[in-house]
Amino acid sequence: MASSLTTISDEARIALDTVTGRAAGLLQPSIRLGVTGLSRAGKTVFISALVHNLVHGGRLPLFDAQKSGRIARAFLEEQPDDAVPRFQYEDHIAALVDQRIWPDSTRAISELRLTIEFESASGWNRMFSAGKLSVDIVDYPGEWLLDLPLLGKSFADFSNEAFELAALPVRADLAREWRALSATAVPDADADELTARRLAESFSAYLKACKLDERALSTLPPGRFLMPGDLEGSPALTFAPLPGIAGKRARPGSLHAMMERRYEAYKTHVVKPFFREHIARLDRQIVLIDAMQALNAGPAAMADLERAVTEILACFRPGRGNFLTDWFARRIDRILIAATKADHLHHESHDRLQAIVRRLADRAIAKASFTGAAVDVVAMAAVRATREGTVKQGGETLPVIIGTPLEGERIGDETFNGHTETAIFPGDLPRSVDAVFEELATDQAGEPDPAIRFVRFRPPKLERTAEGVTLSLPHIRLDRALQFLIGDRLA
Repeated sequence: MASSLTTISDEARIALDTVTGRAAGLLQPSIRLGVTGLSRAGKTVFISALVHNLVHGGRLPLFDAQKSGRIARAFLEEQPDDAVPRFQYEDHIAALVDQRIWPDSTRAISELRLTIEFESASGWNRMFSAGKLSVDIVDYPGEWLLDLPLLGKSFADFSNEAFELAALPVRADLAREWRALSATAVPDADADELTARRLAESFSAYLKACKLDERALSTLPPGRFLMPGDLEGSPALTFAPLPGIAGKRARPGSLHAMMERRYEAYKTHVVKPFFREHIARLDRQIVLIDAMQALNAGPAAMADLERAVTEILACFRPGRGNFLTDWFARRIDRILIAATKADHLHHESHDRLQAIVRRLADRAIAKASFTGAAVDVVAMAAVRATREGTVKQGGETLPVIIGTPLEGERIGDETFNGHTETAIFPGDLPRSVDAVFEELATDQAGEPDPAIRFVRFRPPKLERTAEGVTLSLPHIRLDRALQFLIGDRLA
Protein backbone atom coordinates (compact mmCIF):
# COMPACT_ATOMS: atom_id res chain seq x y z
CA MET A 1 0.00 0.00 0.00
CA ALA A 2 2.81 2.41 0.89
CA SER A 3 4.02 2.48 -2.71
CA SER A 4 0.73 4.03 -3.83
CA LEU A 5 0.77 6.84 -1.25
CA THR A 6 3.20 9.19 -3.00
CA THR A 7 3.90 10.75 -6.38
CA ILE A 8 7.26 11.09 -8.11
CA SER A 9 7.64 14.62 -6.73
CA ASP A 10 6.82 13.36 -3.23
CA GLU A 11 9.52 10.71 -3.55
CA ALA A 12 12.03 13.32 -4.70
CA ARG A 13 11.31 15.44 -1.64
CA ILE A 14 11.57 12.39 0.63
CA ALA A 15 14.92 11.45 -0.97
CA LEU A 16 16.30 14.97 -0.52
CA ASP A 17 15.24 15.01 3.12
CA THR A 18 16.80 11.58 3.66
CA VAL A 19 20.15 12.62 2.15
CA THR A 20 20.18 15.73 4.35
CA GLY A 21 19.40 13.67 7.44
CA ARG A 22 22.02 11.03 6.65
CA ALA A 23 24.68 13.70 6.16
CA ALA A 24 23.86 15.24 9.53
CA GLY A 25 24.00 11.77 11.06
CA LEU A 26 27.66 11.41 10.11
CA LEU A 27 28.50 13.98 12.79
CA GLN A 28 25.88 12.90 15.32
CA PRO A 29 24.30 9.46 14.76
CA SER A 30 20.56 9.42 15.28
CA ILE A 31 17.58 7.15 14.84
CA ARG A 32 13.93 8.15 14.39
CA LEU A 33 11.55 6.04 16.47
CA GLY A 34 7.85 6.28 15.70
CA VAL A 35 5.41 5.64 18.54
CA THR A 36 1.81 5.11 17.59
CA GLY A 37 -1.36 3.32 18.59
CA LEU A 38 -5.05 4.04 18.74
CA SER A 39 -6.21 6.41 21.48
CA ARG A 40 -5.74 5.24 25.08
CA ALA A 41 -3.26 2.58 24.01
CA GLY A 42 -0.61 4.27 26.16
CA LYS A 43 1.64 6.22 23.76
CA THR A 44 2.25 9.13 26.13
CA VAL A 45 2.89 6.80 29.06
CA PHE A 46 5.29 4.63 27.02
CA ILE A 47 7.45 7.58 25.94
CA SER A 48 7.46 9.11 29.43
CA ALA A 49 8.42 5.79 31.06
CA LEU A 50 11.10 5.05 28.45
CA VAL A 51 12.80 8.41 28.98
CA HIS A 52 12.37 8.35 32.78
CA ASN A 53 13.95 4.91 33.13
CA LEU A 54 16.91 5.76 30.90
CA VAL A 55 17.56 9.17 32.42
CA HIS A 56 17.23 7.89 36.00
CA GLY A 57 18.95 4.54 35.53
CA GLY A 58 15.88 2.38 36.06
CA ARG A 59 15.87 -1.39 36.37
CA LEU A 60 16.17 -2.67 32.79
CA PRO A 61 17.72 -6.17 33.05
CA LEU A 62 16.82 -7.18 29.48
CA PHE A 63 18.32 -4.02 27.96
CA ASP A 64 21.91 -5.11 27.35
CA ALA A 65 23.60 -1.71 27.27
CA GLN A 66 22.07 -0.77 30.63
CA LYS A 67 22.56 -4.18 32.21
CA SER A 68 26.26 -4.26 31.32
CA GLY A 69 26.85 -0.74 32.61
CA ARG A 70 27.88 0.63 29.22
CA ILE A 71 25.50 3.60 29.31
CA ALA A 72 27.34 6.60 30.77
CA ARG A 73 24.28 8.85 30.79
CA ALA A 74 21.06 9.65 28.96
CA PHE A 75 19.71 13.17 28.71
CA LEU A 76 17.23 15.30 26.77
CA GLU A 77 18.40 17.65 24.04
CA GLU A 78 16.74 20.20 21.79
CA GLN A 79 14.83 18.39 19.05
CA PRO A 80 15.89 18.88 15.42
CA ASP A 81 12.45 19.73 13.96
CA ASP A 82 11.50 23.28 14.92
CA ALA A 83 8.05 23.06 13.33
CA VAL A 84 6.97 20.04 15.40
CA PRO A 85 5.64 20.57 18.95
CA ARG A 86 7.85 19.21 21.74
CA PHE A 87 6.61 16.19 23.67
CA GLN A 88 5.92 17.64 27.12
CA TYR A 89 7.84 15.03 29.06
CA GLU A 90 8.18 17.03 32.27
CA ASP A 91 4.42 17.70 32.50
CA HIS A 92 3.58 14.05 31.87
CA ILE A 93 6.02 12.82 34.52
CA ALA A 94 4.58 15.30 37.03
CA ALA A 95 1.11 13.92 36.33
CA LEU A 96 2.28 10.31 36.76
CA VAL A 97 4.55 10.74 39.79
CA ASP A 98 3.18 13.70 41.75
CA GLN A 99 -0.55 13.59 40.97
CA ARG A 100 -0.88 9.87 40.23
CA ILE A 101 -3.07 10.57 37.22
CA TRP A 102 -2.57 9.36 33.67
CA PRO A 103 -1.33 12.17 31.40
CA ASP A 104 -3.47 13.56 28.61
CA SER A 105 -3.73 11.43 25.49
CA THR A 106 -1.90 12.16 22.26
CA ARG A 107 -3.90 14.68 20.23
CA ALA A 108 -1.33 15.63 17.60
CA ILE A 109 2.25 15.01 16.52
CA SER A 110 5.02 15.76 18.99
CA GLU A 111 8.72 14.97 19.20
CA LEU A 112 11.47 14.54 21.78
CA ARG A 113 15.23 13.96 21.39
CA LEU A 114 16.86 11.63 23.91
CA THR A 115 20.64 11.35 23.60
CA ILE A 116 22.48 8.34 25.01
CA GLU A 117 26.23 8.34 25.68
CA PHE A 118 27.56 4.80 25.81
CA GLU A 119 30.56 2.56 25.40
CA SER A 120 30.32 0.00 22.63
CA ALA A 121 30.70 -3.67 23.55
CA SER A 122 32.92 -4.10 20.48
CA GLY A 123 36.51 -2.90 20.47
CA TRP A 124 36.23 -2.24 16.74
CA ASN A 125 33.15 -0.07 17.22
CA ARG A 126 34.85 1.81 20.07
CA MET A 127 37.58 2.83 17.62
CA PHE A 128 35.23 4.24 14.98
CA SER A 129 32.03 5.13 16.84
CA ALA A 130 31.41 8.36 18.73
CA GLY A 131 29.68 6.39 21.47
CA LYS A 132 26.69 8.68 21.23
CA LEU A 133 23.23 8.06 19.80
CA SER A 134 20.31 10.47 19.57
CA VAL A 135 16.88 8.88 19.57
CA ASP A 136 14.29 11.18 18.01
CA ILE A 137 10.97 9.93 19.38
CA VAL A 138 8.01 10.87 17.19
CA ASP A 139 4.61 10.54 18.88
CA TYR A 140 1.52 10.57 16.67
CA PRO A 141 -2.10 9.31 16.85
CA GLY A 142 -2.78 5.94 15.26
CA GLU A 143 -6.12 7.29 14.07
CA TRP A 144 -4.20 9.46 11.62
CA LEU A 145 -2.49 6.39 10.17
CA LEU A 146 -5.93 5.00 9.29
CA ASP A 147 -6.28 7.94 6.91
CA LEU A 148 -3.37 6.83 4.73
CA PRO A 149 -5.37 4.15 2.84
CA LEU A 150 -7.69 6.97 1.72
CA LEU A 151 -4.93 8.19 -0.63
CA GLY A 152 -5.66 5.20 -2.85
CA LYS A 153 -9.45 5.54 -2.71
CA SER A 154 -11.82 7.77 -4.62
CA PHE A 155 -14.64 9.62 -2.86
CA ALA A 156 -17.06 7.02 -4.21
CA ASP A 157 -14.91 4.19 -2.78
CA PHE A 158 -14.71 5.95 0.58
CA SER A 159 -18.48 6.50 0.64
CA ASN A 160 -19.28 2.92 -0.29
CA GLU A 161 -16.98 1.48 2.39
CA ALA A 162 -18.32 3.86 5.04
CA PHE A 163 -21.92 2.77 4.43
CA GLU A 164 -20.90 -0.91 4.37
CA LEU A 165 -19.20 -0.59 7.76
CA ALA A 166 -22.13 1.37 9.17
CA ALA A 167 -24.49 -1.48 8.26
CA LEU A 168 -22.60 -3.99 10.43
CA PRO A 169 -24.62 -5.14 13.48
CA VAL A 170 -22.16 -3.63 15.95
CA ARG A 171 -22.50 -0.20 14.29
CA ALA A 172 -26.00 -0.09 12.85
CA ASP A 173 -27.77 1.49 15.83
CA LEU A 174 -25.03 4.09 16.28
CA ALA A 175 -25.17 5.02 12.60
CA ARG A 176 -28.98 5.17 12.40
CA GLU A 177 -29.31 8.95 12.69
CA TRP A 178 -26.50 9.67 10.21
CA ARG A 179 -27.76 7.12 7.71
CA ALA A 180 -31.30 8.55 7.95
CA LEU A 181 -29.98 12.07 7.36
CA SER A 182 -27.85 10.86 4.45
CA ALA A 183 -30.91 9.24 2.87
CA THR A 184 -32.52 12.70 2.60
CA ALA A 185 -29.49 14.20 0.84
CA VAL A 186 -29.63 14.52 -2.95
CA PRO A 187 -26.08 14.27 -4.30
CA ASP A 188 -27.01 15.96 -7.59
CA ALA A 189 -28.71 18.91 -5.86
CA ASP A 190 -27.01 22.29 -5.71
CA ALA A 191 -24.18 22.54 -3.20
CA ASP A 192 -25.39 23.82 0.15
CA GLU A 193 -23.09 24.66 3.07
CA LEU A 194 -25.72 24.01 5.73
CA THR A 195 -26.45 20.53 4.36
CA ALA A 196 -22.75 19.75 4.16
CA ARG A 197 -22.21 20.84 7.74
CA ARG A 198 -25.17 18.85 9.08
CA LEU A 199 -23.98 15.71 7.31
CA ALA A 200 -20.40 16.16 8.52
CA GLU A 201 -21.50 16.76 12.13
CA SER A 202 -23.79 13.72 12.10
CA PHE A 203 -21.07 11.53 10.57
CA SER A 204 -18.56 12.75 13.19
CA ALA A 205 -21.00 12.02 16.01
CA TYR A 206 -21.42 8.47 14.71
CA LEU A 207 -17.63 7.93 14.58
CA LYS A 208 -17.20 9.26 18.12
CA ALA A 209 -19.97 6.99 19.42
CA CYS A 210 -18.22 4.00 17.87
CA LYS A 211 -15.09 4.86 19.83
CA LEU A 212 -16.70 4.87 23.28
CA ASP A 213 -15.92 2.03 25.69
CA GLU A 214 -19.24 0.28 25.10
CA ARG A 215 -18.25 -0.54 21.49
CA ALA A 216 -14.50 0.23 21.47
CA LEU A 217 -14.32 0.16 17.66
CA SER A 218 -11.06 1.09 15.94
CA THR A 219 -11.52 1.46 12.16
CA LEU A 220 -12.91 4.99 12.09
CA PRO A 221 -11.46 7.11 9.27
CA PRO A 222 -11.13 10.01 8.66
CA GLY A 223 -8.94 10.31 11.75
CA ARG A 224 -9.11 14.13 11.99
CA PHE A 225 -12.87 13.86 12.49
CA LEU A 226 -12.03 12.39 15.90
CA MET A 227 -9.02 14.66 16.54
CA PRO A 228 -9.51 17.79 14.40
CA GLY A 229 -6.95 20.02 16.11
CA ASP A 230 -6.62 23.40 14.40
CA LEU A 231 -8.57 22.13 11.38
CA GLU A 232 -11.87 22.10 13.28
CA GLY A 233 -14.58 23.85 11.28
CA SER A 234 -12.49 24.06 8.11
CA PRO A 235 -13.95 23.02 4.71
CA ALA A 236 -11.35 20.20 4.61
CA LEU A 237 -13.21 18.61 7.55
CA THR A 238 -16.72 19.52 6.44
CA PHE A 239 -17.57 16.57 4.23
CA ALA A 240 -19.26 13.20 4.65
CA PRO A 241 -19.90 10.05 2.60
CA LEU A 242 -22.83 10.20 0.19
CA PRO A 243 -25.06 7.26 -0.77
CA GLY A 244 -25.70 6.05 -4.30
CA ILE A 245 -22.81 7.76 -6.09
CA ALA A 246 -20.92 4.69 -7.29
CA GLY A 247 -20.11 5.02 -10.99
CA LYS A 248 -21.59 8.53 -11.20
CA ARG A 249 -19.75 11.68 -12.19
CA ALA A 250 -20.38 14.71 -10.02
CA ARG A 251 -22.24 17.60 -11.67
CA PRO A 252 -20.28 20.86 -11.29
CA GLY A 253 -21.79 22.94 -8.51
CA SER A 254 -23.61 19.98 -6.93
CA LEU A 255 -23.45 18.66 -3.35
CA HIS A 256 -21.64 15.61 -4.75
CA ALA A 257 -19.00 17.86 -6.35
CA MET A 258 -18.57 19.87 -3.13
CA MET A 259 -18.09 16.78 -0.97
CA GLU A 260 -15.73 15.17 -3.47
CA ARG A 261 -13.61 18.32 -3.72
CA ARG A 262 -13.32 18.61 0.05
CA TYR A 263 -12.45 14.93 0.40
CA GLU A 264 -9.65 15.36 -2.15
CA ALA A 265 -8.49 18.51 -0.34
CA TYR A 266 -8.35 16.53 2.89
CA LYS A 267 -6.10 13.96 1.23
CA THR A 268 -3.89 16.58 -0.43
CA HIS A 269 -3.46 19.05 2.42
CA VAL A 270 -3.76 16.83 5.49
CA VAL A 271 -3.07 13.16 4.80
CA LYS A 272 -0.30 13.30 2.21
CA PRO A 273 1.92 15.81 4.09
CA PHE A 274 1.54 13.68 7.23
CA PHE A 275 2.92 10.65 5.39
CA ARG A 276 5.67 12.52 3.56
CA GLU A 277 6.92 14.60 6.49
CA HIS A 278 6.63 12.04 9.28
CA ILE A 279 5.89 8.40 8.39
CA ALA A 280 8.35 8.25 5.48
CA ARG A 281 11.15 9.51 7.77
CA LEU A 282 10.98 6.76 10.40
CA ASP A 283 13.68 4.15 11.05
CA ARG A 284 11.98 2.09 13.79
CA GLN A 285 8.36 1.79 14.88
CA ILE A 286 6.39 0.57 17.88
CA VAL A 287 2.61 0.07 17.56
CA LEU A 288 0.81 0.00 20.91
CA ILE A 289 -2.44 -1.96 21.11
CA ASP A 290 -4.97 -1.80 23.94
CA ALA A 291 -6.50 -5.23 23.51
CA MET A 292 -8.14 -4.95 26.96
CA GLN A 293 -10.64 -2.35 25.80
CA ALA A 294 -11.62 -4.45 22.79
CA LEU A 295 -11.82 -7.62 24.90
CA ASN A 296 -14.21 -5.82 27.26
CA ALA A 297 -16.42 -4.85 24.34
CA GLY A 298 -16.58 -8.32 22.77
CA PRO A 299 -15.77 -10.21 19.54
CA ALA A 300 -17.06 -7.50 17.18
CA ALA A 301 -14.63 -5.01 18.70
CA MET A 302 -11.80 -7.54 18.39
CA ALA A 303 -12.58 -8.09 14.71
CA ASP A 304 -12.63 -4.33 14.14
CA LEU A 305 -9.30 -3.96 15.97
CA GLU A 306 -7.84 -6.63 13.69
CA ARG A 307 -9.02 -4.64 10.67
CA ALA A 308 -7.45 -1.46 12.06
CA VAL A 309 -4.12 -3.13 12.86
CA THR A 310 -4.01 -4.56 9.34
CA GLU A 311 -4.51 -1.12 7.80
CA ILE A 312 -2.02 0.56 10.15
CA LEU A 313 0.78 -1.92 9.43
CA ALA A 314 0.12 -1.74 5.70
CA CYS A 315 0.99 1.98 5.74
CA PHE A 316 4.61 1.59 6.82
CA ARG A 317 7.64 1.18 4.58
CA PRO A 318 9.29 -1.90 6.05
CA GLY A 319 12.45 -3.60 4.89
CA ARG A 320 16.19 -3.44 4.91
CA GLY A 321 18.23 -1.39 2.49
CA ASN A 322 21.96 -1.29 1.85
CA PHE A 323 24.65 1.32 2.27
CA LEU A 324 23.78 3.01 -1.03
CA THR A 325 19.96 2.91 -0.99
CA ASP A 326 19.82 3.99 2.68
CA TRP A 327 21.20 7.37 1.63
CA PHE A 328 18.09 8.08 -0.44
CA ALA A 329 15.23 6.15 1.18
CA ARG A 330 14.43 5.30 4.76
CA ARG A 331 12.95 1.91 5.57
CA ILE A 332 11.55 0.76 8.89
CA ASP A 333 13.72 -2.23 9.64
CA ARG A 334 12.22 -3.05 13.07
CA ILE A 335 8.56 -2.99 14.07
CA LEU A 336 7.38 -3.93 17.54
CA ILE A 337 3.72 -4.74 18.18
CA ALA A 338 3.08 -4.21 21.89
CA ALA A 339 0.02 -5.34 23.83
CA THR A 340 -0.20 -2.70 26.54
CA LYS A 341 -1.60 -2.78 30.07
CA ALA A 342 -0.29 -6.27 30.83
CA ASP A 343 -0.37 -5.20 34.49
CA HIS A 344 -4.18 -5.50 34.34
CA LEU A 345 -3.68 -9.28 34.21
CA HIS A 346 -1.87 -11.78 36.39
CA HIS A 347 1.43 -12.82 34.81
CA GLU A 348 -0.05 -16.28 34.14
CA SER A 349 -2.17 -14.68 31.39
CA HIS A 350 0.57 -12.59 29.78
CA ASP A 351 1.45 -15.29 27.25
CA ARG A 352 -2.21 -15.51 26.24
CA LEU A 353 -2.44 -11.74 25.82
CA GLN A 354 0.68 -11.84 23.67
CA ALA A 355 -0.79 -14.67 21.60
CA ILE A 356 -3.98 -12.67 21.02
CA VAL A 357 -2.04 -9.67 19.74
CA ARG A 358 0.22 -11.92 17.67
CA ARG A 359 -2.91 -13.25 16.00
CA LEU A 360 -3.87 -9.65 15.16
CA ALA A 361 -0.37 -8.84 13.96
CA ASP A 362 0.33 -12.05 12.06
CA ARG A 363 -2.66 -11.57 9.80
CA ALA A 364 -1.71 -7.96 9.20
CA ILE A 365 1.89 -8.87 8.45
CA ALA A 366 0.80 -11.56 6.00
CA LYS A 367 -1.59 -9.23 4.18
CA ALA A 368 0.98 -6.44 3.98
CA SER A 369 3.68 -8.87 2.72
CA PHE A 370 6.34 -7.50 5.02
CA THR A 371 9.80 -8.56 3.90
CA GLY A 372 13.18 -7.76 5.34
CA ALA A 373 12.00 -6.02 8.50
CA ALA A 374 12.25 -7.67 11.90
CA VAL A 375 8.83 -7.81 13.57
CA ASP A 376 8.18 -8.87 17.15
CA VAL A 377 5.25 -8.97 19.57
CA VAL A 378 5.37 -8.35 23.31
CA ALA A 379 2.90 -8.03 26.19
CA MET A 380 4.04 -5.12 28.33
CA ALA A 381 3.13 -2.29 30.69
CA ALA A 382 5.26 0.83 30.32
CA VAL A 383 4.13 1.83 33.82
CA ARG A 384 3.09 -0.98 36.13
CA ALA A 385 0.08 0.19 38.15
CA THR A 386 -0.51 -3.06 40.05
CA ARG A 387 1.31 -5.77 41.96
CA GLU A 388 0.41 -9.43 42.28
CA GLY A 389 -0.88 -11.47 45.19
CA THR A 390 -3.19 -14.35 46.11
CA VAL A 391 -6.46 -14.61 48.02
CA LYS A 392 -8.34 -17.61 49.34
CA GLN A 393 -11.97 -17.95 48.37
CA GLY A 394 -14.05 -21.01 49.21
CA GLY A 395 -11.01 -23.14 49.80
CA GLU A 396 -9.50 -22.08 46.47
CA THR A 397 -6.43 -19.89 46.09
CA LEU A 398 -6.88 -17.26 43.38
CA PRO A 399 -4.15 -15.15 41.77
CA VAL A 400 -5.07 -11.47 42.05
CA ILE A 401 -3.70 -8.08 41.09
CA ILE A 402 -3.62 -5.30 43.68
CA GLY A 403 -3.97 -1.64 42.80
CA THR A 404 -6.17 1.44 43.02
CA PRO A 405 -8.96 1.37 40.38
CA LEU A 406 -9.78 4.68 38.77
CA GLU A 407 -12.78 6.54 40.12
CA GLY A 408 -15.96 5.35 38.45
CA GLU A 409 -14.61 1.97 37.36
CA ARG A 410 -17.04 -0.85 38.10
CA ILE A 411 -17.10 -4.58 38.68
CA GLY A 412 -20.65 -5.89 38.96
CA ASP A 413 -22.50 -3.64 41.40
CA GLU A 414 -19.35 -2.20 42.96
CA THR A 415 -18.16 1.24 41.86
CA PHE A 416 -14.67 2.31 42.90
CA ASN A 417 -13.86 5.71 44.44
CA GLY A 418 -10.35 6.15 43.03
CA HIS A 419 -8.66 6.11 46.45
CA THR A 420 -9.05 2.60 47.87
CA GLU A 421 -6.50 -0.08 47.02
CA THR A 422 -8.27 -3.29 46.03
CA ALA A 423 -7.34 -6.89 45.25
CA ILE A 424 -9.05 -8.00 42.03
CA PHE A 425 -9.24 -11.35 40.33
CA PRO A 426 -9.12 -10.24 36.68
CA GLY A 427 -10.12 -13.62 35.28
CA ASP A 428 -8.22 -15.74 32.80
CA LEU A 429 -7.96 -15.09 29.12
CA PRO A 430 -9.22 -18.03 27.02
CA ARG A 431 -6.63 -20.68 26.22
CA SER A 432 -7.83 -20.62 22.62
CA VAL A 433 -6.95 -17.40 20.81
CA ASP A 434 -9.84 -17.93 18.40
CA ALA A 435 -12.33 -17.78 21.28
CA VAL A 436 -11.93 -14.03 21.75
CA PHE A 437 -12.94 -13.47 18.13
CA GLU A 438 -16.04 -15.66 18.33
CA GLU A 439 -19.51 -15.07 19.65
CA LEU A 440 -18.87 -17.84 22.23
CA ALA A 441 -16.99 -15.18 24.19
CA THR A 442 -20.32 -13.54 25.18
CA ASP A 443 -22.80 -14.59 27.79
CA GLN A 444 -26.36 -15.78 27.15
CA ALA A 445 -27.67 -12.21 26.98
CA GLY A 446 -25.16 -11.36 24.30
CA GLU A 447 -23.04 -9.22 26.62
CA PRO A 448 -19.23 -9.57 26.86
CA ASP A 449 -18.24 -12.43 29.13
CA PRO A 450 -17.77 -10.95 32.64
CA ALA A 451 -14.99 -13.48 33.26
CA ILE A 452 -12.70 -11.34 31.11
CA ARG A 453 -13.79 -7.91 32.30
CA PHE A 454 -11.00 -5.47 33.12
CA VAL A 455 -10.85 -2.22 35.07
CA ARG A 456 -8.36 0.62 34.80
CA PHE A 457 -6.03 1.60 37.64
CA ARG A 458 -4.36 4.76 38.89
CA PRO A 459 -0.60 5.10 38.44
CA PRO A 460 1.42 3.57 41.31
CA LYS A 461 2.66 5.48 44.32
CA LEU A 462 6.42 5.60 43.88
CA GLU A 463 8.78 4.92 46.75
CA ARG A 464 11.52 7.37 47.65
CA THR A 465 15.02 6.70 48.89
CA ALA A 466 16.28 7.93 52.25
CA GLU A 467 17.66 10.97 50.40
CA GLY A 468 14.19 11.75 49.03
CA VAL A 469 14.96 10.67 45.45
CA THR A 470 12.00 9.18 43.61
CA LEU A 471 12.70 5.75 42.19
CA SER A 472 12.17 5.06 38.48
CA LEU A 473 8.76 4.05 37.19
CA PRO A 474 8.06 0.31 37.51
CA HIS A 475 7.22 -1.56 34.32
CA ILE A 476 6.66 -4.92 32.68
CA ARG A 477 8.99 -5.73 29.75
CA LEU A 478 9.80 -2.13 28.86
CA ASP A 479 13.42 -3.30 28.84
CA ARG A 480 12.62 -5.99 26.29
CA ALA A 481 10.98 -3.37 24.07
CA LEU A 482 14.03 -1.11 24.35
CA GLN A 483 16.39 -3.94 23.49
CA PHE A 484 14.44 -4.78 20.34
CA LEU A 485 13.99 -1.18 19.20
CA ILE A 486 17.44 0.34 19.81
CA GLY A 487 19.65 -2.32 21.44
CA ASP A 488 21.54 -3.10 18.23
CA ARG A 489 22.50 0.57 17.81
CA LEU A 490 24.18 0.53 21.22
CA ALA A 491 26.09 -2.73 20.70
